[in-house]
Amino acid sequence: MPATPIATVNRYWPTGTSKWLFCPSVANIQAITRAEINAGTDLTREVAATEGWSTTGELIETPDGDSRFVARIPGKITADDSSITFYLDPSGVDARALFPRDTSGFIIRMPGGDIAGRLCDVFPARVTTATKLVNVGEEEAGRLQVAFAIVREPAEDIVIPA
Repeated sequence: MPATPIATVNRYWPTGTSKWLFCPSVANIQAITRAEINAGTDLTREVAATEGWSTTGELIETPDGDSRFVARIPGKITADDSSITFYLDPSGVDARALFPRDTSGFIIRMPGGDIAGRLCDVFPARVTTATKLVNVGEEEAGRLQVAFAIVREPAEDIVIPA
């Protein structure tokens, strides 16, 4: 009997679907509430790019004297360096007001949109830097790259509440 095939998924393009939010307070990252989401700020319209926002598992080598093969076991889990790049406004009324250095809160990534029953990731984070990316001569809009330290283990694949 052949192996059971993996289920076919509904593929999508995340651009125009994903949502990025900043919530100053979340009581339980494993069970966010609609009130906490609604109290947050939807960052999506001003997001130019994102980097990181994922976890990485380290490996520990476990050699033994009976084999030339060196097995590995799971070790520490860390969060990748993470940032969100926003567009700048010449007046200064932009993400700089929301993300001064050392601001703490929760970045919520909703790859399938803010739709009840879909999944999201919740990252407890603190702003480390907010760097203006204004290069004269480039054909790009002025941008602000906000770098975040992930300060606790993120909650991944959390059901978005109604």
